[in-house]
Amino acid sequence: MVKEAKKDPNEMSVEEKLKALYQLQTMLSEIDKIKTLRGELPLEVQDLEDEVTGLSTRIENIKNEIEELKSNVATKKIEIEAAKTSIEKYKGQQDNVRNNREYDVLTKEIEFQSLEVELCEKRIKEYTASIKAKEEEIVKSNELLEERKKDLEVKKNELDEIISETKQEEERLRDKAKNLETTIEPRLLQAFKRIRKNSRNGLAITYVQRDACGGCFNKIPPQKQLDIRMRKKIIVCEYCGRIMIDPELAGVTEEKHLETKTGK
Repeated sequence: MVKEAKKDPNEMSVEEKLKALYQLQTMLSEIDKIKTLRGELPLEVQDLEDEVTGLSTRIENIKNEIEELKSNVATKKIEIEAAKTSIEKYKGQQDNVRNNREYDVLTKEIEFQSLEVELCEKRIKEYTASIKAKEEEIVKSNELLEERKKDLEVKKNELDEIISETKQEEERLRDKAKNLETTIEPRLLQAFKRIRKNSRNGLAITYVQRDACGGCFNKIPPQKQLDIRMRKKIIVCEYCGRIMIDPELAGVTEEKHLETKTGK
């Protein structure tokens, strides 16, 4: 069987264009419903992934800071040993001084090195306290990290379950929508997408309901309603900018409202 060649979008009648646009909107609306079904889950998963990455990086940075502090402690211990060695050396030299001036110089050196020892010991205490605080911070961060990992796993499973249930249907709709787009005039398709993007509910094309636009509910003049029913040109709502389509072409049956008057 020979496949029927696709019709050139430029050769399509206005009625065919409108029908194709409405079909496209129907498919895209179904895809939107699937996205709504997923709700905020994709964002929640992304936020949790970012938090897990942030906590992991934070823990790694704290570990590096602890290693640096431990290195500082080791350096200060070496400086203390060096200062104590100098003190012992200067004390030994004091026994062999020739005058008071040499003795005073050595005494000042001993005092200076003693102060260096005290300062190094003070720094070691500060570094040790910082190490302890950071180790406690790591414990808390690890606990929080484990909680967030569990939350992430739960949310991912929820999202994967929803995606597995809707993936096939979404792919089918996307393929159909993509094929349908090739039959629509590029400029008209671009305008349709622009209107859809700017529309709060994602509807770029609507039909007349009770003499009003189905999108913004503003009244449509009788002549314009007639033009819409004639399907000879593309009509847009002057208020909301949506493309208007005849309800019958959209496959919608307008409700008829009959007013009954009661009298005496």
